[in-house]
Amino acid sequence: MAQNYGALEKFLRVGEGRRLKKLAQQAAYATSLEPDFESLSDEELKGKTAEFRQRLEKGEELDELVFEAFAAVREAAKRSLGLRPFDVQLMGAMVLHEGDIAEMKTGEGKTLVATMPLYLNALTGENVHLVTVNDYLAKRDTEWMSPVYEALGMRAAYIRNMMPFDERKAAYAADITYGTNSEFGFDYLRDNMATALEGTVQRGHTYAIVDEVDSILIDEARTPLIISGEPETAAKTYYDFARIAKQLNGVPAKFVPKGMPVEDDGGDYEYDEKFKTVAPRESAIEKVERALGIDNLYHATNAQLVNHLSQALKAESLYQRDVDYVVQDGEVKIVDEFTGRIMEGRRWSEGLHQAVEAKEGVAIKEEHVTLATITLQNYFRLYDKLAGMTGTAKTEEKEFQEIYDLSVAEIPTNADVARDDRDDYIYKTKEAKYNAAIDDIKERHEKGQPVLVGTISVEVSEHLSKLLERRGIPHNVLNAKQHESEAQIIMDAGEPGAVTIATNMAGRGVDIKLGEGVRELGGLYVLGTERHEARRIDNQLRGRSGRQGDPGESRFYLSAQDDLVRLFAGDRIYKIMDRFNLPDEEPMERKILSSQIENAQKKVEEQNFVSRKNVLKYDDVMNVQRMVIYEQRRRVLEGDDLSDEIQQWIDEVIEATVLAHTQSEYAEEWDLDSLFTEMTTLYETEVKPEEIDLQSMSREELIEDFADDAHAAYEAKEDELGAELMREIERFLILQVVDLRWREHLDSMEYLRDGIHLRAMAQKDPLVEYRSEGHAMFEELGAIIREEVVRHLFHVELQQEEAEQLQPAASPQADRLSYEHESLAGADAIAAAGGNGSGNGEAIRAGVTAGGLGGGATSVVTGQRTVSADQKVGRNDPCWCGSGKKFKKCHGA
Repeated sequence: MAQNYGALEKFLRVGEGRRLKKLAQQAAYATSLEPDFESLSDEELKGKTAEFRQRLEKGEELDELVFEAFAAVREAAKRSLGLRPFDVQLMGAMVLHEGDIAEMKTGEGKTLVATMPLYLNALTGENVHLVTVNDYLAKRDTEWMSPVYEALGMRAAYIRNMMPFDERKAAYAADITYGTNSEFGFDYLRDNMATALEGTVQRGHTYAIVDEVDSILIDEARTPLIISGEPETAAKTYYDFARIAKQLNGVPAKFVPKGMPVEDDGGDYEYDEKFKTVAPRESAIEKVERALGIDNLYHATNAQLVNHLSQALKAESLYQRDVDYVVQDGEVKIVDEFTGRIMEGRRWSEGLHQAVEAKEGVAIKEEHVTLATITLQNYFRLYDKLAGMTGTAKTEEKEFQEIYDLSVAEIPTNADVARDDRDDYIYKTKEAKYNAAIDDIKERHEKGQPVLVGTISVEVSEHLSKLLERRGIPHNVLNAKQHESEAQIIMDAGEPGAVTIATNMAGRGVDIKLGEGVRELGGLYVLGTERHEARRIDNQLRGRSGRQGDPGESRFYLSAQDDLVRLFAGDRIYKIMDRFNLPDEEPMERKILSSQIENAQKKVEEQNFVSRKNVLKYDDVMNVQRMVIYEQRRRVLEGDDLSDEIQQWIDEVIEATVLAHTQSEYAEEWDLDSLFTEMTTLYETEVKPEEIDLQSMSREELIEDFADDAHAAYEAKEDELGAELMREIERFLILQVVDLRWREHLDSMEYLRDGIHLRAMAQKDPLVEYRSEGHAMFEELGAIIREEVVRHLFHVELQQEEAEQLQPAASPQADRLSYEHESLAGADAIAAAGGNGSGNGEAIRAGVTAGGLGGGATSVVTGQRTVSADQKVGRNDPCWCGSGKKFKKCHGA
């Protein structure tokens, strides 16, 4: 594998020299336009934006405007910031516009470089994004670069945690939006939980530049973004219905034609063991209403209670312990009906599994349920064009190429690097290493040379801090938590005599400028206390010193007890050190040892790449499903007419129902009683058993008869409600059912994935099994959604005086959701986006129904408001949708 890795690296470098030469020529051409733009007045320079946009509207390609647009930005930067981008910065900007990664060393002005491709790509009128590692940098870079954009007639804004919804929406309305990867990702998920178009904020994913691209697309890509909330239904509800179900008397199903009296057999509900269906009778409904203290179980707002009753009755009458399931270790586990084996990692859907758990009296899991999730890899692959910039990307080019289709171009520095990177010092023990490092720091501090001490963990930072305190050496400790204050401290790390201990992420994105007299002392000295598992992190630390031609020095202090060394090269290094018979406090400084450690780093990098790739392979299964669901939701939010789709769903549901009851090859063996019972629960069928002649009627004709009848019932419902209101009810129902069942599906897929690795014991590929079962589960999800929407649509009960109830439920605030992402940039920055948040960095746990935020992203109940055929909503009346707007400004527009 290592050989393949090296071969690919060589392949990726082919043609690199030619590309740099071409980039230099392009930058030179843009520079040749500089006199033309220098002669423009401020108003004429600002007017260039309108000119460029007009040319795009007339058919010019964006690529034809590159040189003029970059020349315009360069001139705007000179006038507004007093900064003139160098030609090497223009080269980096070209790479970013082309949708690749520009590797530019620390201090080369990447923030300014990004303004050029951002401006160019925003000329299309689409919102473009600059993604950075923390809120401080998003705010700083927006405010710093805004004068450039304003000089060209554009607006930049930033998003941050704890941002009110209206401000967040306004930030996305700008031409260019800055923000963190987590904020962008969670906004995407929240937009796809919104129940009104007004509740969405993002305006597409056309173009993004990812700053510190290696940190965001690699380091933080191991964990997905997850929005979770409390289960929609408390465990108590399941237990209540299980108790009620035990008190009801079930009898085998028997079809009774419409209008005929029901035989008094003492039954409260009917069950069909063959088809696993139940049908509650009037007596059951009355008993349930009494038990729950409600007036009408079939009122539109009680649709979920109807589902609870159905699942509780199924659990009680159709699912038997030690036949359909077993109870092991306090858990209900499904038994495969064909093999008799326990199906680890599977749960029944639609609340049935919880109903069986309640029946058996075992604990119902009430942990937070996943409402929406996506990996960073799949979020960033949404963009039509993606680019990135960092000081260290080349060692990970294989991963960038394979996962994101991004190449890395190494941009030359404006001034040659003068930093002296010394060989590692390697000691036998950690104690000897730390003592030697402290001695080195003390010596340099006393002569006034600033020292930056890099650590890989907070624990090591605190340990070194205590050692320095004992020696009386003043210092600062940064642990990548307080981004703004740490940025100020890291800026001062180049002052004479400064000693700064920092984890690798602390103060990233902020340059260290040398104080007065520091150049003569050798510049900034970077001392690493341990090798990171990735070479590029070590390179980032070294790169803190020697910016823009400054002098500098770096060295790593290691020990054979360091985790990386111990796990991958410890034995060999111990043998080498023993051969030279060195005491503990004396270091070895040999190229052979550094090579051993670099090989260890390569092994870990490869392992981590395989791990991230594996995460992506599993999420790719979910991603296909996610895109289907989100596309359907978007059509609902945009007010599409879905009646044709509903009519098709009716056909599919009717066909599936008929096929389920007519499986036999011989018509006389068809179970028509069960079929008619099922159809009457689906809709009020006018088809009568006596009309069915099994001698002459085929299965297809039977399907056609029921389908025609169901479509007639649908048309009657539309005549009753009116076409416009019918369309709104359809969209409302689809949104509710899709959201509820999708969240349940996410939970089932997570449960499946947790146990799928066990399939390897049966010589089966877990990923292949996951794809296969995931696909089958998604097909089942589609069938469930279609059947449930059709059933609700036919059964929705609405009365004129209940019209005001047709509105979404109260919107959950941001602090009713929990956001999960083990982000190196600080997970506490993600706590809220449209309401109140804790701001204390802890995940907030509270109940949520459909996961939404202020401004229209609300949860939905089945409750519908209807208007009878002879009633109209006044144009100045409040809109029936609950938006708070007048009807003429909302659905009457």
